[in-house]
Amino acid sequence: MKVVFHKDFYQVYTSDPASAKGRMESIINVIKDKVKFIDAKHALEEDIALVHTTEHINYVKKIGLYSISSLAAGAAMQSAEIGLTEPCFALIRPPGHHASRDSCWGFCFFNNMAVSIESLYKKNKIKSAFILDFDLHFGDGNVNILSNKEYIDIYNPEENDRLLYINNIKQKLNDCNVDIIGISAGFDNHADDWGGLLLTQDYFEIGQMVRKTAKRSNCGFFAILEGGYNHNVLGQNVMALLDGLGDIHRNKKWDV
Repeated sequence: MKVVFHKDFYQVYTSDPASAKGRMESIINVIKDKVKFIDAKHALEEDIALVHTTEHINYVKKIGLYSISSLAAGAAMQSAEIGLTEPCFALIRPPGHHASRDSCWGFCFFNNMAVSIESLYKKNKIKSAFILDFDLHFGDGNVNILSNKEYIDIYNPEENDRLLYINNIKQKLNDCNVDIIGISAGFDNHADDWGGLLLTQDYFEIGQMVRKTAKRSNCGFFAILEGGYNHNVLGQNVMALLDGLGDIHRNKKWDV
């Protein structure tokens, strides 16, 4: 399975948890022998301008985070392009699902998912998309930018019961018939992270459900990293999702 990444994502670019030292390493150390890495490239400003105002882009430049943020957006675009024909994951930061058209918060600056999906649509590579955002926090930026577009359906599971949470995702995917599925993959709802709800095996199951949905409807699928802050479990949680999406481990049991 392909993973879009760049060594610049190792840098500590701000003081927030998404930029914390060791976050990328905790993932790379687990997945490095199981995936093929693709070097990330910067999004062009015209790509970012598909979903953000000039004023917001200038704000991100002013605070000195344009380079790393445009690299994350570019990696998301690459992942979406690859996802048209095979599963792909963008191992990126800063995250993006709290970035709205003209504002941002929650460790986000540019909306990586919105840039990638809208880019595919503008290039006539897709006519419909489904976004599954399973981050602990509601993806208000995704909704702000994309919810008024008729070709997109967005689902943010918010149930506090683990089994109901998984079952509702399954139901949404059963009803899904689109050209591409994009996953805003935040792992901060894990039992040992901020949310305290999901198990590692649940990320594997979600990945499997997305892969089976894509096979049934003959659509593409990809995922991009959002939250996830406990470095002791983050790598295994990402690996579980990738295993579900890409069938990397044969018959492995994710029982944690």
